[in-house]
Amino acid sequence: MFCRFLPAPPGPLFLTALHLARGWRLSAILLLGFASGLPLALTGQAMQAWLTIDGIDLATIGFFGLVGIPYTFKFLWAPLMDRFEPPWLGRRRGWLVLTQLALAALLWWMSTLSPAAAPAPFAMAAVLVAFLSASQDVVVDAYRTDLLPEEERGLGASVHVFAYRLAMILSGGIALIWAGQWQSWPRVYETMAAIMLACSVLSLLMLPGVSAALKPLASDPRRELLGFVAMLGGVIVGYWLARLLLIAVGLDPNDANRWIQLLFVLAEIALALPLAAWAAKRAGFETLNRSLSSYFSQQGAAAFLALIILYKLGDAFAGSLTTPFLIKGMGFAQEEVGIANKVIGIWLTIFGAFLGGLIMTRLALYRSLLLFGVLQLVSNFGFYLLAQLGKGAWGEVTVPAFDWWIVSLAQPAVLDGLLLAVIAGENISGGMGTVAFVALLMGLCNQQFTATHYAMLSAFAAVGRIYVSPLSGVLSASIGWPAFFLFSIVVAVPGVVMVWWLRSALNALGRPPVVAAADD
Repeated sequence: MFCRFLPAPPGPLFLTALHLARGWRLSAILLLGFASGLPLALTGQAMQAWLTIDGIDLATIGFFGLVGIPYTFKFLWAPLMDRFEPPWLGRRRGWLVLTQLALAALLWWMSTLSPAAAPAPFAMAAVLVAFLSASQDVVVDAYRTDLLPEEERGLGASVHVFAYRLAMILSGGIALIWAGQWQSWPRVYETMAAIMLACSVLSLLMLPGVSAALKPLASDPRRELLGFVAMLGGVIVGYWLARLLLIAVGLDPNDANRWIQLLFVLAEIALALPLAAWAAKRAGFETLNRSLSSYFSQQGAAAFLALIILYKLGDAFAGSLTTPFLIKGMGFAQEEVGIANKVIGIWLTIFGAFLGGLIMTRLALYRSLLLFGVLQLVSNFGFYLLAQLGKGAWGEVTVPAFDWWIVSLAQPAVLDGLLLAVIAGENISGGMGTVAFVALLMGLCNQQFTATHYAMLSAFAAVGRIYVSPLSGVLSASIGWPAFFLFSIVVAVPGVVMVWWLRSALNALGRPPVVAAADD
């Protein structure tokens, strides 16, 4: 008798519309994941290969790693992209299209420059690419959160990661194969610029509009802009103050000694950051100030930031100069490195991520971080073995010929057996560690400021990847590759120790939703 009060089951037309809407949303996430992953290697491993082929010395290549600095500061301008809306296209879609068009233009500009003949303009173009790439990541994360209903966020995150890794295979692996086949890195970057332009057109035509779930603070936009400008002023003042102080004690920023150059870089960063934070607070950069205050009001906030920096530090050291090590140090061809490290390797990272996700359904966050951290530490020993034993120590493995629409191998490729074993261990353990790491970041976000908090935490996560690069270049040139990789094992220990030390706080975070992987 009560059946008439029950809602009727959804009809086939409703279910079809629901599936179409979900498919459209996931297609949008697929596109944005690909666009987000494409530029990363073009200012990282692919750029390192170009520099190596152009004859740039190892220490200089290490300093070129600093072009990725914008990835560590993206949370500073993320509030502006939340606060202001470009005309006509909406807040999210407008920023996406603008950043993607600008990325296409800058990649084309990079293709016209020579690292050896014009290192300063080349480095400037790379910094701008990294800045726009980091800005695109901020909007993509916010758009994904706004677009997907709660029940689709796990699936949407997996789709994003899958597309992100596919783009990294293209720009970080297949790019090396193309460069070897075409004998031209400029042509590779021209091609990447065209692909990014296509992404911007597709974003303009197919991305559904969204309305942000949480409105920005009702703050004065002029004060927000003034606060941002003041923060940039703090960075500039800190940079010059550090240089002047070191010059005053008798050091020369143009000294040929790489350790003195490294000291200048570290001092400039150490003074610029606190001055920028002080200036933003004084000038009333309200959106940034409120979001940062909400994070640091959490118990153990500073200790968690230390864990975020240290957990991937050993991994960052081992991977910071992988491409120059394999090409120049071990004598592998570009095509070999592209296939092994950036095609097979990234697929193994995806496998490791899914394996880590399965393990995390059984283990809590603390135990997962501890287990995967130890595996990451042990995997660095493989690079030490490769540096000690040399090329050909474990025989060779034949990769069958293939013919894809994006790249082809006319004949089977013969790859070093030890190289493949090292790449497999490093990428599978790295993928597993990233799963637990992303779960940690998600658990630390305050829902009211998710976009800015995630941008800040992921920026701190990139600190190791960016700032160890100049130290890695100087260190590896000074002590040699075997000792360098042993050092990378040592610096991985504090991250594991931090996990154990924060075990109670990590257990208190519970089990946040687990995604497959993230950009590391």
